[in-house]
Amino acid sequence: MKPAPFDYCCPDSVEEALGILTERGSDAKVMAGGQSLTPMLNFRVVRPEIIVDISRLIELDYVCDRGDGGLTVGALTRHRVMETSPQVARVFPVIPETMKYVAHLAIRNRGTIGGSLSHADPAAELPMLSRLLDATIVAQSVRGERVIASEDFFLAPLTSCLEDDELVVRVELPGMAHNGWAFEEFSRRAGDFALAAVGVMFDVREREIVDVRIAMMGVGDTPLRRHEAEASLLGRSLDEKTMGVAIDAACDSLEPRQDLQASPAFRRHLARAVMERVMRKAWKRATGETA
Repeated sequence: MKPAPFDYCCPDSVEEALGILTERGSDAKVMAGGQSLTPMLNFRVVRPEIIVDISRLIELDYVCDRGDGGLTVGALTRHRVMETSPQVARVFPVIPETMKYVAHLAIRNRGTIGGSLSHADPAAELPMLSRLLDATIVAQSVRGERVIASEDFFLAPLTSCLEDDELVVRVELPGMAHNGWAFEEFSRRAGDFALAAVGVMFDVREREIVDVRIAMMGVGDTPLRRHEAEASLLGRSLDEKTMGVAIDAACDSLEPRQDLQASPAFRRHLARAVMERVMRKAWKRATGETA
């Protein structure tokens, strides 16, 4: 199929783009890299009256250091930059490790962080990374900026809290001391959406976990943080018993949807298996020891 007819504009500034979004409201759709929107247009899942192409807004394409050891990432930063940037790898090595799983190289060359977050696919890697890294997402409209915690940003599958006149302009990734990290996902084919995926970050001091983050995707209506599992690990060394308690805490309450790809029970099984693998890998990176 081909898209329903629509008008097209390509503003030269953020202010011009925001003016169009204010004027056209729900009739407008923003296009950044177009890797998610274009298929939805072709299948007529969405039928906007106007496409606002923001690809010229080079002021939104950047990565810079924050004062707290984290990063600020412009909304038009490409997936490929997040995958290959030495600056990103130095601060958050879990990001490039995760980004290599995103679809295929051609898509990573075009897709943007702002577009992926706004699309809010619960099986996409960047929304999950935003939860893992405690990101805040900054949206702008003619009314000013709105700072949104990632835990509040994703409401349902393909649904975020963005208003019709808002545009994601940057993502703030606060610093976190950590010496262990890992991400893995299970999909039927390379480049497919994950049936289950887990990301982990550890800060281990003298074989004791002093800080930990665990996030999952593909097993809920939104990307998930597993706070109960994190709490079970704090102050402990990773061994078989501790790992089993954390996996139970993270996975027993999961309620994935039934779909053509996998049953809820299979997704829970995958989540448990992948979580064990990433915890072992993160612990080994932090300590040099096998859990």
